[in-house]
Amino acid sequence: MHPVGPGNWGLNDRGMLAVLNPERLRRVLAKMLDENEFLSPYGIRSISKFHEQHPYVFNLQGQEYRVDYLPAESNTGMFGGNSNWRGPVWMPVNAMIIRALLNFHLYYGDNFKIECPTGQER
Repeated sequence: MHPVGPGNWGLNDRGMLAVLNPERLRRVLAKMLDENEFLSPYGIRSISKFHEQHPYVFNLQGQEYRVDYLPAESNTGMFGGNSNWRGPVWMPVNAMIIRALLNFHLYYGDNFKIECPTGQER
């Protein structure tokens, strides 16, 4: 939990109620801004590119369930064939991320910086 109250005011004496404290926020952003994980040329992926080579497999009562990274067409008819799946970047997820980052910026201001993309330190 992010610290709140006196002594924990942000930019322009703003307070913030958040699940992520600054250290955890940096860890989440480092993963999110990694091109081998969630950052793509078209936005933030809804599922990590890591799963392209390492699908998550879960077996339950003899049935196998998988989480794969599918960059284009769906490989199942579960969601109406290809009518809903157009790749791993979804606008609603990116809109929520942008809104959250704007709120964090209102609190931290320009002093909170992180490498983007991760691993490209200049």
